[in-house]
Amino acid sequence: MKLISLVSLVPLLLSYNVLSAPVVDNSTSSLDSRAPSGSKSVIIQMFEWTWASVASECTNFIGPAGYGFVQVSPPQEHIQGSQWWTDYQPVSYTLTSKRGNRAQFQSMVSTCHAAGVKVIADTLFNHMAGVDSGTGVGGSSFTHYNYPGIYQTQDFHHCGLAPGDDINNYNDRANVQTCELVNLADLATNTDYVRGRLAQYGNDLLSLGVDGFRLDAAKHMPAADISNILGRLTSRPYITQEVIFGSGEPIQPSEYVGNGDVQEFRYTTELKNTFLGGTISGLQNLDNRGWVSGSQANVFVVNHDTERGGSSLNINSPSNTYITATIFSLAHPYGTPTILSSYSFSNVDAGAPNGGAGTCSTTGGSGGWLCQHRFIAISGMVGFRNTVGSAAITNWVSPQGNQIAFGRGSAGFVAINNGNSTWSTTFTTSMAAGTYCDVVSGKPSSGSCTGSAFTVSGGKFTATVPARSALAIHTGAKGSGGTTNPGNGSVSVTFAETATTVVGQNIFLVGSISQLGTWAPASAIALSSATYPVWSVTVTLPANTVFEYKFFRKESDGTVNWESDPNRQATVAASGSQTLSSSWR
Repeated sequence: MKLISLVSLVPLLLSYNVLSAPVVDNSTSSLDSRAPSGSKSVIIQMFEWTWASVASECTNFIGPAGYGFVQVSPPQEHIQGSQWWTDYQPVSYTLTSKRGNRAQFQSMVSTCHAAGVKVIADTLFNHMAGVDSGTGVGGSSFTHYNYPGIYQTQDFHHCGLAPGDDINNYNDRANVQTCELVNLADLATNTDYVRGRLAQYGNDLLSLGVDGFRLDAAKHMPAADISNILGRLTSRPYITQEVIFGSGEPIQPSEYVGNGDVQEFRYTTELKNTFLGGTISGLQNLDNRGWVSGSQANVFVVNHDTERGGSSLNINSPSNTYITATIFSLAHPYGTPTILSSYSFSNVDAGAPNGGAGTCSTTGGSGGWLCQHRFIAISGMVGFRNTVGSAAITNWVSPQGNQIAFGRGSAGFVAINNGNSTWSTTFTTSMAAGTYCDVVSGKPSSGSCTGSAFTVSGGKFTATVPARSALAIHTGAKGSGGTTNPGNGSVSVTFAETATTVVGQNIFLVGSISQLGTWAPASAIALSSATYPVWSVTVTLPANTVFEYKFFRKESDGTVNWESDPNRQATVAASGSQTLSSSWR
């Protein structure tokens, strides 16, 4: 939904009548799909991508990279308009939206399934449109409380507030769950007809192969109403519910765990606070915070709302904190993680570029798209999580507030340095002897590592973790080559890129290691045009390090255009200085 308040609410009975609902046991065992099933549990939120582009990306990258699920934008017909939030204002349950039509949606689901990727649909059970009248993108006419053939006035809550029905007291349960969220017509989910109609929509999605639902604005519906609707479905999909919690409010996230997973926004806030301005040493045990338990939580560093509302880290956060926090989220066992894949924007209302057709480069985005799911550090950590599975945390160490390292059983080990200076030490692990690829800086390829490599012997390995960076190894990414146990030396590396530009265009450098921004465009390094047409910059890099890099051109309006694939690769010299010369392609 469009973020209005970072709040949620403690169990009380609603003041209006709730029809009997099937009891849903809160135990994990009662929910076959409590968490995404199988060995691949990481979700990508493909925010504003068209169905055709999601299908293509499932085949070309998402499936091969080991992601388990894609969460797609709401598929039902919605109001007209280019803004992203128009998708969240339904006018009918016809599967026609800015993302595509019914046939394209079904084709996307089938294509993603063929690539080994399941599909979660963002789903709106709480409300219909927030405008007084109009015509939807599929041609359906409506007024605020009349959606022909679907709903009429009696199917909505009318809480009697003046001058409108908007929520005005988040400390009052009935106000939050029967009044309107920013004028969005609030469905009477306590009535049998509305419950049945919403279940009919859910069953239609299930008939097309959808594997899960994200329930938008779940806090604004009683948990019992949601339970009743889910009890009418023909099968049990994976469920994740948006329940934003604010201190002191009556509606608690714990009320909703009987229906499925709950999105734990307190986790998002904690990662922002600790990585951006606090210390990360206290993040070992997240099941003792009073939050939803890890087995019942869906977590994320950022989603589409928090990216715009400033309540989380995002790709523009300083000091590489977005990347290191995402590495932590994928390494730590708490919750089922979702990765946001989105686009650049200067206006928080702006819809997707290129008509919603997502485009990516090999390890990032293009044409205004960010494609965070392709960043090497992020996709590498997806493989890490798939390998370590449910293994417990082992060998936790935190020599200072912004340095942590831990293992996941005997399957993997991660070290995160959120400090401003390098961290050189010998780590103790439970991993077997062998040489492993660092999946933050590269990946295994034909038996070797495109990034750094570390050799474990006797349960130990020595490494230097650069400032504001991380390393991660796991048993599914063995290899040779790369940099084995790099030392403390550094080399001045000059990048000289010959590129023809016009006034207002500038050339930037980004790469796989922290000194080059870990593939985050917001952390890229600007090159100087002093010797145009040769653009250059000199960066201090750790000696003997193997890394990948790429240049992009930024237009005067902020649009990013990447040079052609593939990524460039180089090895830092053992000492002294070096120059890497290239031409734009």
